[in-house]
Amino acid sequence: MNAKEKFVNGLTKFAAFMNDNKYFSVLRSAFSRLLPMILIGSFGTLFSTLIANPVTGLAKWIPFLEKLAPAFIALSFATISFMTVPLVFLIGLYMGEANKVPKYPSAILALVSYIMVVPNIVEITTKNGETVSIGGLSTSVLGAEGLIIGLIIAVLSIELFSALMKIEKLKIKMPDSVPPMIATSFNTLIPSFLVALTFSIGGELFHIATGEYINQFIYTVVQAPLQNVMQTNFGIVILVLISQLLWFVGMHGGQAISAIRNPIFIAALAANVAAVADGVTPDQPLTFGFWRCFVAVGGAGYVFSLIIAIFIASRREDHKAIAKLGFLPAVLGISEPVVFGLPLVMNVIFIIPFVLNSAIASLIAMFAMNIGFLTPNAVDVPFGIPILFNAFISYGWQGVVVQAICLVITVFTWLPFVLISNKEKGYQIKEEI
Repeated sequence: MNAKEKFVNGLTKFAAFMNDNKYFSVLRSAFSRLLPMILIGSFGTLFSTLIANPVTGLAKWIPFLEKLAPAFIALSFATISFMTVPLVFLIGLYMGEANKVPKYPSAILALVSYIMVVPNIVEITTKNGETVSIGGLSTSVLGAEGLIIGLIIAVLSIELFSALMKIEKLKIKMPDSVPPMIATSFNTLIPSFLVALTFSIGGELFHIATGEYINQFIYTVVQAPLQNVMQTNFGIVILVLISQLLWFVGMHGGQAISAIRNPIFIAALAANVAAVADGVTPDQPLTFGFWRCFVAVGGAGYVFSLIIAIFIASRREDHKAIAKLGFLPAVLGISEPVVFGLPLVMNVIFIIPFVLNSAIASLIAMFAMNIGFLTPNAVDVPFGIPILFNAFISYGWQGVVVQAICLVITVFTWLPFVLISNKEKGYQIKEEI
């Protein structure tokens, strides 16, 4: 087996592991279900700025609109600042489904387990300047800061629940005449109680031993350092290259790495939204908006730029036909017609630009942010918004300029390889015939 075959086999095995692994599959499904709510929430910030803000919005001319600000704040809070709660519920549900135990009790139990290990007291300052402790959950528990520990607790609690459900002696058997829903409640009662007791006591013991709640510890030791690394040029390029290499071997790179990528994106967007709300400049570049506006423009590997390069330089009718077919989908960010139709999968002629273009474009966008021309976004765009429009929604006119520069440069990086493909042996034979 030569080096190329070993490389391809290694990537294929890695992609298969990412797709088939139970935990990655559960996280991928949970984040996919949560994503629409996150996108909706990011528009709360946009509406606050464009509508309710008396300086930058329509409220400058229509004062009544300023009264709508609490509605937009609520929109953002209920989705972005509250994201960990539905995420833990969804992970519990999909873990229960994967382990073939009752999924709705699993979802509730995962959420209960999480709430029991985090602080349930918050301190507030009264009008008199006194600090009072009351029962409640802070935004650090409900929002992005709780993401990593939330998914860990959800997975561990349902794995324990699933193991206990295999012990028949722990199930309370009900007569066949009892409705299934009630019978399930009794069957899961003792295992659920044992899981809840385990996490309740375990969480408090951790607090006693360390002086910190486990969510605070995990955020400091794991989540914050991971986010800091991934928000650098190095982190972004590594993530992009892995995604594109998986695309090259025929796997959906974005989906394959989504279990790792999406928590970082969501936490970054939440941080940017909070920064805007506090009147501070956002500082987390890598979000879903960044990926869609600068990494996967026109689809994986800048397929839209390849289509333009084919229109300019290709003499191959088969390539031109595929380019015409894939033009409109690419405008909307869909690259599969070209990736699998040209194909780009396992195509050694196009491997260099296919793998590197997105990394090049991401570095261009990062450079624009580093010099202050572009500001990290607090508004993410849903999938399917056309090229240039998506950049305008998330980044304003500056985003349009940067995206256009990325498109022009990546067209030029595709062109030499399109010209090489004109000389491909099989095509020359076809022309001679």
